[in-house]
Amino acid sequence: MLFSRGFSRLPKATFNRCSKWLLSHHRHPHPQDHHHRHRHFVLSPTHRVLGCRETYSWGSPFLSGVRHQIHQESSSLAEEQLDPFSLVADELSLLADRLRSMVVAEVPKLASAAEYFFKMGVEGKRFRPTVLLLMATALNVPLPRPALAEVPETLSTELRTRQQCIAEITEMIHVASLLHDDVLDDAETRRGIGSLNIMMGNKVAVLAGDFLLSRACVALASLKNTEVVSLLATVVEHLVTGETMQMTSTSEQRVSMEYYLQKTYYKTASLISNSCKAIALLAGQTAEVSMLAFEYGKNLGLAFQLIDDVLDFTGTSASLGKGSLSDIRHGIITAPILFAIEEFPQLDAVVKRGLDNPADIDLALDYLGKSRGIQRTRELAMKHANLAAEAIDSLPESVDEDVLRSRRALIDLTHRVITRTK
Repeated sequence: MLFSRGFSRLPKATFNRCSKWLLSHHRHPHPQDHHHRHRHFVLSPTHRVLGCRETYSWGSPFLSGVRHQIHQESSSLAEEQLDPFSLVADELSLLADRLRSMVVAEVPKLASAAEYFFKMGVEGKRFRPTVLLLMATALNVPLPRPALAEVPETLSTELRTRQQCIAEITEMIHVASLLHDDVLDDAETRRGIGSLNIMMGNKVAVLAGDFLLSRACVALASLKNTEVVSLLATVVEHLVTGETMQMTSTSEQRVSMEYYLQKTYYKTASLISNSCKAIALLAGQTAEVSMLAFEYGKNLGLAFQLIDDVLDFTGTSASLGKGSLSDIRHGIITAPILFAIEEFPQLDAVVKRGLDNPADIDLALDYLGKSRGIQRTRELAMKHANLAAEAIDSLPESVDEDVLRSRRALIDLTHRVITRTK
């Protein structure tokens, strides 16, 4: 397991628990880990405190280490400023059009509900499809096979179409989970607009989510790949498991970092990690390469959620598209509070009371403000971003400029996840 010197200030017990969880959840149904090449990248967070908000500069030696290798192979490419989303913009546009056509239903109200977050202007940045399309190109390396003529263009096009299908399926599963989560959380807004459950009622929102899952299953079956079907079916199981863990946790589980990380993997990271692996499997990649794709998705997903947990305390309602302090007001305990408990054990009793009393929420926030909980959560997110970048760096070497450009974009996304403000 790779740890940067930037995390030396974290208590050893915390890291032991985190690393133990990451290593022990190798086999299904737990998150998988993989032993691959270790390179000592250093993330150097510096910060200044603004009330409870902390801002960080991104120390990028690990990025420059990866880019140095790319620079040796193509200096002009290494100097190029990349926008990961622009690299796949044309494909994302086609994908968005197909998604809107896929959710057409015979019942007008159901169709209107199902396409609610696929409409122009509220469809988001399509983060997950972007990752998957970039991963598809990043894995476009020669496969071990007998010396034959180049793969016919028709086969190459067919593979890309199948990988695009994975991106579409992943987005439908993601949006379905958002619809169901909003019902469970009684959310009033999503992506800056009224949530579907508020606009059309809980029953229609649940049915719309179910409809999207059914369309995703139909598309998944069309791929006729048993292993890929199994992977994404497991994702749906994990989403349900994670949500159930959150709803039924005991007071002891609520203050367990191990429990929190496992739940976070199920609810957030399983979808992108298994989808990345599916991209690799469709391309006929080896088990080792497929696992590297999985590792990238897993660690990117965990980093994403950890920063989300930070922003729930430091962000504003305008920038997040949801109310600040949403999680703690729903009694959901996340990493910043868990780290604060380690520094102030008396907070444990406050959290175990359930945080139903507004005075207890204020007390918890007061302890959080005095602790390094926000900073330590960012540092843990940086560690996972580091591991995601290392997975890309460990992929088989290539001199193809499109492959290298996509790999650099995937690494750039780890930076964007850590530094995002919404």
